Amino acid sequence: MKLAVIKTGGKQYKIKEGDEIKVEKVNKKIGEIINLEKILLVSDEKAEYFKIGNPFVKDIKVEAKILEQARKKKVEVVKYKAKTRYKRTLGHKQHYSKLKIIKIV
Repeated sequence: MKLAVIKTGGKQYKIKEGDEIKVEKVNKKIGEIINLEKILLVSDEKAEYFKIGNPFVKDIKVEAKILEQARKKKVEVVKYKAKTRYKRTLGHKQHYSKLKIIKIV
């Protein structure tokens, strides 16, 4: 079974076939298959075979299926300054896409 390190949304993820990961929102519809092309490393489980990119590995693609487009739980931010009657509360919900890794080719 192959392992890979991919880069998407400014973050890096260690994946293998069959994994489900949550990444920053991908602008595609649910059920679509996408190709992730920014692969930093490819290896097998025992690291007998591995390929490191400079910065990305060429000729390797990762196919993933979009399972879900949703928003994470709300994060509340409170700004407060003592003795000045200043208090502000903000909330933020981050959009994400849930991907299932089909195969590493």
